[in-house]
Amino acid sequence: MRGWMMGAAFAAAAATAGIAIAQPPAAPPAIPPGYLSAVPDPAAILRPSPRDGDARDLEDKRVYEAARKLEGGPRWAMAQADVPYGIADQMGGFSCAVGATLTPQTAPKLAALIGKTSMDVGRLNGAAKALYNRVRPYQRWGGTICTPPSPSLDKSYDYPSGHAQLGWTNALVLAEAAPDRASQILARGRAFAESRAVCGVHTLSAVEAGMLLASAQVAAAHGEPAFKADLEAVRAEIAALRANGPKPEAAACAAQAPLNSSAF
Repeated sequence: MRGWMMGAAFAAAAATAGIAIAQPPAAPPAIPPGYLSAVPDPAAILRPSPRDGDARDLEDKRVYEAARKLEGGPRWAMAQADVPYGIADQMGGFSCAVGATLTPQTAPKLAALIGKTSMDVGRLNGAAKALYNRVRPYQRWGGTICTPPSPSLDKSYDYPSGHAQLGWTNALVLAEAAPDRASQILARGRAFAESRAVCGVHTLSAVEAGMLLASAQVAAAHGEPAFKADLEAVRAEIAALRANGPKPEAAACAAQAPLNSSAF
């Protein structure tokens, strides 16, 4: 106690004298929580990543080389549009499939839900990538990718795809929120995931693994009361938005629809 009083007295005197005192560094901001109280084990869910030269690896290479031929076309442009993964980007990509303009402003409850499910994506995907340490396909096989390469991209791993996990998670959620549009929503979710293979930054096996992790994640989330309550609120929000809210541009949706078919 006496030492604390002396320290406090020194601090007061120093402040009066205009002496700057070094302050301890601020604590880093807390990471927002997701929904999952228990995170599924990726090692128990996923197949191991392909081995160099095995049948799955050869199929990955075939798809990678086929996708390089899409450069400059409309499917390549879709893959580029699917690269950003902010919440607004994730929502907007599903507007045509849902039949309503999805933004954080038009659907704030959906935006909040995606913010939390994205935290769970990170928890599962980071652990899974660390298990397999599989380098990205462009680093092995060369060729053009749809986004500028960067040191951070080079240093992160291929298997499983986090983008694919995000996209399929959102598709599963939205298919429950608007079940009459489930076919269109799930087709768009698969296309969003496959955009990573079109882009050349993930193998097809990594895309499929990301989608499987998303399915496990959403299944586990249904055991969480907070997720179920938020999903019901999103269901009501989407219904009201589809009835009375803004609609995406019809011509853009007509152009997007055929691109949702599998590229491979």
